[in-house]
Amino acid sequence: MDHIYVFLDDYREAPEGYVLVRTIDECRTLLKEYNIRHLSLDHDLVSKKRNGLMLVNMMVDEQLYADRITIHSANASGGKNMYKCLKQAQLDAKMPHSTEVFLRPLPLKSYPPHMLQHYSVAK
Repeated sequence: MDHIYVFLDDYREAPEGYVLVRTIDECRTLLKEYNIRHLSLDHDLVSKKRNGLMLVNMMVDEQLYADRITIHSANASGGKNMYKCLKQAQLDAKMPHSTEVFLRPLPLKSYPPHMLQHYSVAK
């Protein structure tokens, strides 16, 4: 199965080569159906009750992961909570230690070129 690259955000556009999803339900479906090389997650979404942290909790409960996961949320506390949840899942052996987890907030309006290096689909 081919790998895909997924970017969950309801405001920003996805970097080149990434599949853009706007809801946690769309993202969860892709996690179940594809091998995801890189998953980049936002915390704040249109639905205040169905946010990125809820998705991360579902991922841990259902053992749905990507090779690399980046939390790109500009919401400092929300992003940190998502990151901590994923790192705890690794400590508890609920998530593979080989999964790379990053906390790299992105600005809302535009991406400086140095930030997009992390999103190269060649990785």
